[in-house]
Amino acid sequence: MHRSGGRHRSGKVARLEELLEPVLAAGDRALLFTQYTEFAAMLRPHLSARFDTEVLYLHGGTSKKRRDEMVERFQSGEGPSLFLLSLRAGGTGLALTAANHVIHLDRWWNPAVEDQATDRAFRIGQRRAVQVRRFVCPGTVEERIEALVTAKRSLSDMVVTGGEDWLTSLSTSELRAVFALGSDAVADPDEDTGGGDE
Repeated sequence: MHRSGGRHRSGKVARLEELLEPVLAAGDRALLFTQYTEFAAMLRPHLSARFDTEVLYLHGGTSKKRRDEMVERFQSGEGPSLFLLSLRAGGTGLALTAANHVIHLDRWWNPAVEDQATDRAFRIGQRRAVQVRRFVCPGTVEERIEALVTAKRSLSDMVVTGGEDWLTSLSTSELRAVFALGSDAVADPDEDTGGGDE
């Protein structure tokens, strides 16, 4: 965000600026999620100065009254076009259908948390296509989180997306193996477990 010799120190912020230019030029609105409140506190004034616009910022310390005011302004179409939110504070309980762009500035290890945040733009009343982008810097912990999230989604898709079809495709012996108790799961009441008084 700081400039050194005319170049950005943060490639992520430079890429964000490139993405936001056409978004704002088209009159679109964007939700920007980050889990790092210190980063958000620096990013907000930077984006505000760079695009000469107000940037709303919702975080865990935002009062309910202030939160409701920001949501109303963003949703009205008259307020700021950029809404920066901490992932945890802005990830649930809000309907932000005025946005048609969602950008995750960093990755969170739990894909459900990111999905809940993304869903702020996919509430009842959304009439436009929503573009969702996730930033991942190569060679960083974000890249490892991305691999972990991908593996979790793959496992989830195998179990959940298939519904209960996997159960009907099992043979009788496979079904028995799934539902049978192991020999060590049931103790014989006649056996002495060594715990009684003699």
